[in-house]
Amino acid sequence: CGTKQPSSQQLKFTTSDSCDRIKDEFQFLQAQYHSLKLECDKLASEKSEMQRHYIMYYEMSYGLNIEMHKQAEIVKRLNAICAQVLPYLSQEHQQQVLGAIERAKQVTPPEMNSIIRQQLQAHQLSQLQGLALPMTPLPLGLTPPTLPTVTSSSGLFSLSSILASQAHLAKEEKATREGGDNHPLELHSSCSSCEFMSHMNCLQPNFWSHCNIGNEIHNFGADVHHHLVFPNRSYSFYLSADGHMQPVSFPHDALVGPGIPRHARQIHTLTHGEVVCAVTISTSTHHVYTGGKGCVKMWDISQPGNKSSMAQLDCLNRDNYIRSCKLLPDGRTLVVGGEASTLSIWDLASPTPRIKAELTSSAPACYALAISPDSKVCFSCCSDGNIVVWDLHNQTLVRQFQGHTDGASCIDIANDGVKLWTGGLDSTVRCWDLREGRQMQQHDFTSQIFSLGHCPTGDWLAVGMESSNVEVMHVSKTDKYQLRLHESCVLSLKFACCGKWFISTGKDNLLNAWRSPYGASIFQSKESSSVLSCDLSPDDSYIVTGSGDKKATVYEIIY
Repeated sequence: CGTKQPSSQQLKFTTSDSCDRIKDEFQFLQAQYHSLKLECDKLASEKSEMQRHYIMYYEMSYGLNIEMHKQAEIVKRLNAICAQVLPYLSQEHQQQVLGAIERAKQVTPPEMNSIIRQQLQAHQLSQLQGLALPMTPLPLGLTPPTLPTVTSSSGLFSLSSILASQAHLAKEEKATREGGDNHPLELHSSCSSCEFMSHMNCLQPNFWSHCNIGNEIHNFGADVHHHLVFPNRSYSFYLSADGHMQPVSFPHDALVGPGIPRHARQIHTLTHGEVVCAVTISTSTHHVYTGGKGCVKMWDISQPGNKSSMAQLDCLNRDNYIRSCKLLPDGRTLVVGGEASTLSIWDLASPTPRIKAELTSSAPACYALAISPDSKVCFSCCSDGNIVVWDLHNQTLVRQFQGHTDGASCIDIANDGVKLWTGGLDSTVRCWDLREGRQMQQHDFTSQIFSLGHCPTGDWLAVGMESSNVEVMHVSKTDKYQLRLHESCVLSLKFACCGKWFISTGKDNLLNAWRSPYGASIFQSKESSSVLSCDLSPDDSYIVTGSGDKKATVYEIIY
């Protein structure tokens, strides 16, 4: 017994010591954990800051690249003008002009920076002088001088870029209304390769100039009249094969006759809540679908009154914009694409709309969609320039058309169902043979292509461009018309099913209706923000537009 007692006491001390050691180790580990957690939080904060700087520098780099391309385009146009004017000058003046051109080509970047700096300083000085004008009474009838308005030049469209700019526009417009000011709103360029990816891109990045918003908004239910803008100047020109341009004299019946609308009337405003960059209307004309950020909303427009969406179809990722949505003719299936590598196919016939399939490609984004006349095939314009052909029944990739060297931004199928037309950010329009799977034609332009449409009843193709022009070209002849009513990028375009007219929308807030093919202006509507998308009902009775102020507008066409 004497020998067992110390052993028991020793065991008791050992257990207590172990507990103390465990407690010390636990406290040490706990202190290490808190220290590591602080380090982790610090690293996460630094990571977020680095990402913010990366995005900022990426946007700056993209903006500089866009500006470089824009200046290169300006140089090309100025060179073309000089080449046309030069032969009409005297020999002496020709030598002077040629010498000036050569000197301009030799200007170095430091010299250019110095010139720009001097111009900025002179402009700032003139503003300061204007601010310092003496406040003395003016003679009767005279008004005080006003300071010059500084405007920013618009750049190229990422098609995907417009989206972030439009969100910024909504905020700026709200701030302007609250502040009571009526100054132009400045939209800054941003990038999400769109653009938009833009480019854009499209949209990828956004390229905007000052917009004066709110002065020409039509009231709900107001008629859209013929020639609201530019009624007294030539805006339609015939382009001959040798490049000469002459104003078009419209026939006496250009704006009258069966199938030619007189005007359009706004009947519904659909408040989507996000920038609406894709719209489509059902064959029955009862339903409209609007695509924004991360979702498509379904609307019933068959009844008058205030509208709220019937259903919301969550697509892609929550922060990615829908770029295109297409209904199959039976109205039971909707195909959705956007700033993601996946297309969503929705079953609308079920009690609650549901995704029945997803199609995944290697491209990071889809800019436009088209459905074959037999509803068996879907064509997807991808940001990598490829045109992907999908079998909708088996949900498989059939083939890819490769040719565009930059994003493929728009698409339409010819009325024969055999030829596919696509436009791209590489400033080309291409025609593809769907039976043989090869490129048939290529047409080069001097501006990025953002929209196009093929006439359902003829051999005319309308092309909307970043340069603000719409060109209507014959697909097998050299006949071509150039239409100049838009003041900025032409973002969407759609032919009426009768083929006698088409509509186009742009960053200038305009919806234009044109007589095909020569482009007589039938009517115009000025919306409150850039009009990014449009669609026409199959019976040519309704127009739907999606805009940057987070809403869609439904027009009834009056004949």
